[in-house]
Amino acid sequence: MMNTTTALIAMGAPPAQGQEAPPFYITMAPFILMLVVFYFILIRPQQKKAKQHQELLKGLRSGDKVLTSAGILGTVISVKEKSVTLRSADTKIEILKSAVAEITERGNEVKEA
Repeated sequence: MMNTTTALIAMGAPPAQGQEAPPFYITMAPFILMLVVFYFILIRPQQKKAKQHQELLKGLRSGDKVLTSAGILGTVISVKEKSVTLRSADTKIEILKSAVAEITERGNEVKEA
């Protein structure tokens, strides 16, 4: 193994005489570019999705038909600070607000003047 590594290193181009190393910012440019790409592809969309989910939970009210992250469809009976009471078929269950994945239908539409 050592002979193969030594041979590969020996085949590389010899260091140039009289040339300086590139500036620090040129060396770090690919790393910084990769961080920016990760931010716009991975982090920012997740933050936007979390913000939309928080807005959905703030707008949750009695009478809304919801789908939970577990796949339960139900109608909201009451909303508390951290939990929601749902009626699904003949069952009344209490779940965490964060388990509500989406509102499928708004109930008790109240027109604001």
